[in-house]
Amino acid sequence: MPEPSGYRITPVPMPTDITVAELIDGYFSAYNSARLREVCQLLQQSVFQPGVTTGLSLSGAMTPAGLGTSVFSPLLRSGLVDWIVSTGANLYHDLHFGLGLNLYSGNPFMNDIKLREEGLIRIYDIVFDYDVLLSTDDFIRQIIQSEPFQKRMGTAEFHYLLGKYVREVELRLGIQHPCLLSTAYECGVPIYTSSPGDSSIGMNIAALALAGNGLQIDSMIDVNETAAIAYSARSNNPDVTGKSAAIIIGGGSPKNFLLQTQPHLHEILGLEERGHDYFIQITDARPDTGGLSGATPSEAVSWGKVDPQELPNAIVCYTDSTIALPLITAYSLNKTAPRPLKRLYDQRPALMQQLQAAIQVAPSNSSTPPAQTTIPVATYPCGTPIRSH
Repeated sequence: MPEPSGYRITPVPMPTDITVAELIDGYFSAYNSARLREVCQLLQQSVFQPGVTTGLSLSGAMTPAGLGTSVFSPLLRSGLVDWIVSTGANLYHDLHFGLGLNLYSGNPFMNDIKLREEGLIRIYDIVFDYDVLLSTDDFIRQIIQSEPFQKRMGTAEFHYLLGKYVREVELRLGIQHPCLLSTAYECGVPIYTSSPGDSSIGMNIAALALAGNGLQIDSMIDVNETAAIAYSARSNNPDVTGKSAAIIIGGGSPKNFLLQTQPHLHEILGLEERGHDYFIQITDARPDTGGLSGATPSEAVSWGKVDPQELPNAIVCYTDSTIALPLITAYSLNKTAPRPLKRLYDQRPALMQQLQAAIQVAPSNSSTPPAQTTIPVATYPCGTPIRSH
């Protein structure tokens, strides 16, 4: 009888001097620990390699727990994450650390009425003074009234400027470990927010708009820029076969915004059908209740968000992101060589020109009458060419 294929479980007693990588490779053998091992190994062996453009979507209250500085910033500095879609709340709470404000580890069973009376805010088991919010709001309002912000812009440019100003504060205060926003600024990693009005950052922008401030956030800029990044993933390096990876923390709007780049390319813009090559998600949501935003990788195939030929490179690990992320980062930094920074923020104008040029010559956008087309092109009902296999 042939032996089953796959990972052989060979249990050995755990040593006292084990490393994180050894722990994951040798002891995460089944259930979601095995999925986490597969995530770490896929990242190390395939995703965090030359030629792969890696996008990260971020939802859930990750930065209040300090993960912006401790987990995400090292990945950016190592060139392992090239662009980000985040909730505005994560970026707002990331600012607290860049401004030198204090958050504390508490417990989830505190009396919230008493906390309110004492001017304290709770995010599950994280506690901080109400003045942390007020000080952060004051910083945001001051800088967005400055001259560089008095125009229409996408969220990548807005967050780049925000990171620039908070980096100046960090240097002035002597903060040793920069926050996520300032790290992204230094590394040229564009950060997008799919719902810019849905956070305290957005509320401060809205408040000043009532007073005539000139800042206007245009989300349509973001839709096209992120599509341009995804489109360029396969074509920017002639020496390496380019691929696109989606690493999804949680779900929600950031997940869809990252994944919708592919339907935007083929369904709306009439470019080739392909989908992302790698799909990795850390979540605790379920697809059968409608709560798993964007659902499973196989469902995403039906939308053209994930390349059907790449489903073996799609992994969902159902676990707490605050447990998974430190392990994934420690494993990746230990076993993966740093990559040169792509600095996609600086490349945005060129990537947009490349996308616009491709649209002009796409078959579904051609002005040539169908009768004069020499090579028939199979298309979806919307006119998008179907890729031949």
